[in-house]
Amino acid sequence: MSEPFRSPRAARVRRAVIIGGGFAGVLAAAACRAFVDEVTIVERDSLPKEPLPRKGLPQARHLHALWSGGADAVESLVPGVTGELLAAGARRVPLPTGMVSLSPGGWYRRWPESHYLIACSRDLLDWAIRDLVVHQPRVTVVEEAEPLGLTGDARRVDGVRIRLRDGSEQLLTADLVVDASGRSSLGPRWLRELGVGPVRELAVDAGVAYASRVYRAPAGSEDSPVFVIQPDARLPGPGQSASIMPIEDQRWLVSLSGTRGGEPTNDEATYLDFAKSVRHPLVGELLAHAEPLSGITVTRSTVNRRRLYERCRQLPEGFVAVGDAVAALNPIYGQGMSVAALGAVALRDELRRAGVTAPGLARRAQRAIARPAQVAWALATGQDIFYPGSRGRLPNAVDRLLSRYVNRLVTTSTGSYSMAKALTDVMTLQSGFDRLIRPDVLIGAVRGPLRPRLSGPPLTRRELGFLDPDEHSEPHEHSELHEHSDPNNADGGGGGGGPREPAAVRHESGPADRSASGPGPRVEVTGKRHGTAARAHRAPDRAAQQDPPDIT
Repeated sequence: MSEPFRSPRAARVRRAVIIGGGFAGVLAAAACRAFVDEVTIVERDSLPKEPLPRKGLPQARHLHALWSGGADAVESLVPGVTGELLAAGARRVPLPTGMVSLSPGGWYRRWPESHYLIACSRDLLDWAIRDLVVHQPRVTVVEEAEPLGLTGDARRVDGVRIRLRDGSEQLLTADLVVDASGRSSLGPRWLRELGVGPVRELAVDAGVAYASRVYRAPAGSEDSPVFVIQPDARLPGPGQSASIMPIEDQRWLVSLSGTRGGEPTNDEATYLDFAKSVRHPLVGELLAHAEPLSGITVTRSTVNRRRLYERCRQLPEGFVAVGDAVAALNPIYGQGMSVAALGAVALRDELRRAGVTAPGLARRAQRAIARPAQVAWALATGQDIFYPGSRGRLPNAVDRLLSRYVNRLVTTSTGSYSMAKALTDVMTLQSGFDRLIRPDVLIGAVRGPLRPRLSGPPLTRRELGFLDPDEHSEPHEHSELHEHSDPNNADGGGGGGGPREPAAVRHESGPADRSASGPGPRVEVTGKRHGTAARAHRAPDRAAQQDPPDIT
């Protein structure tokens, strides 16, 4: 084999090489750009110049949620990207207002906004970020290049060997190499070749499969909420879910999932049947009148995998891993992108504090990157280990105790705004897990929900119309509207025991960044209506005019 070409390097030129040009890699480049003279992104694929699919990202066909913790991190790394996304058709969905979600503890109420998510296709998200980063000064992309390994020794990584599309090899020297190559990362092997290791790995595999397709959203659904039917690991049998996320160009992205023994397939004849067979048939019935715009894509690469770089006894300078290369998570929890974004912010903050060549940078950065990753890992695997046939490890007494506590929090959150906000702080990665063991949360968990459990999905009149487009403005002939009790009484009655809660519903509608509901009162739908909805509960007008009190 001929000697690899060594790229010329001027004296004292500081360079970062990013392995991987996907979501995590481009954000890592944005994190490094201000602290080096050159950033080189090495990408296996040819990157599209528009919001189009790319070969190396088959999971892009499935639902991806960018929670507010991750979205804030992305905006801090790439200022202006949120505006670019919204201008291109992405939605800023307020939470929990803009989500109709059945949790293991029941239906969440649609309280006034406390958090948000960005809803769009993965193709649009990656393109918008990439378009703003790769055209910046000092950033270059080497496309269709295969990373072959690291150079250096056990004390310091100083470059990356790559194979170009013409078959020639090149050596990119670097002060910092960032592995953002995803769940298939070869980072541990490359480090072992330098005499470093081993990197301990953890894996929990519930055997989850995803089946996704795109539908045309129904007329009048411009402010459609996100619909989620979550699995419940406490129930016997496989965990199955169904979700709808509104994306750009008036489309719905639908993802169905099932754990080992209950997986969805790409069979068109059974797709809607699966959607109706999960814990509640709402998603399947919403799709009954929707037009499919794509085929069905199935993915089975969903193992939770955690690489514990931060615990390596000997970690070389000049090497950091981020994103799925550190924590690849079951996509059902929607936290992978937020973990990657927060990891890139952690890397940027460490570079800002000490510089790219500072002693101990790699270990400090890796520990900081691990913090949000560990929160998401605990939430994901804390559920997945309980599904039948899950592989990796068996739940122990601590797992069972933690699962019971989290389930108690979820149930309490269905009837308490303050508890819902605390839990969503953690689920959106805007707070760490310690948020759930503060005194106010512990007291709330003991006290339990302050309102009775909803008996059906909380839908507006317009959203009821999605179930039957021919009866767009009126409830189904078998439905009946009933008023809620005063929503400002925490116990749902006339008494005043306990702190007051904000109104769970509002009449007024607004732009996408304030409300995901259409005009008309929000209603709770229960019973049988095409198999789902029969009786609806309407909030009184006075409830709609109440702002949430200051929750402390």
